[in-house]
Amino acid sequence: LERQLLMQNQMRERQTAMQIAWTREFLKYFGTFFGLAAIGLTTGAIKKKNPAVLLPIVPLSFIFAYQYDMGYGTMLQRIKGEAENILETQSTLLELPKGPLTFEDLEKVRRAQSKIYVEK
Repeated sequence: LERQLLMQNQMRERQTAMQIAWTREFLKYFGTFFGLAAIGLTTGAIKKKNPAVLLPIVPLSFIFAYQYDMGYGTMLQRIKGEAENILETQSTLLELPKGPLTFEDLEKVRRAQSKIYVEK
């Protein structure tokens, strides 16, 4: 059991590392796009003398900030803290509909499915 727990923890750590690495890689591409878009929109706003051209920078900056926080910021620590808070103070939110799954529930589903396959 201890080995299984260690293996599951290693898999979770590797998946989390992959997610962070993916976010950092995405941030490189999106950061480049954001920078070019900001330069282009600023140039367009100056040439047209219309500051409304800069409007798309607002949602793009939120996306950029989110990705940066996920890849290099403290978002994962905040998420972990909130998850711990939910586990400690709001555990009723985690309950499954109709309660936890039981062996009897699984057997009912298995029997129903086996009858369907036998009839076909």
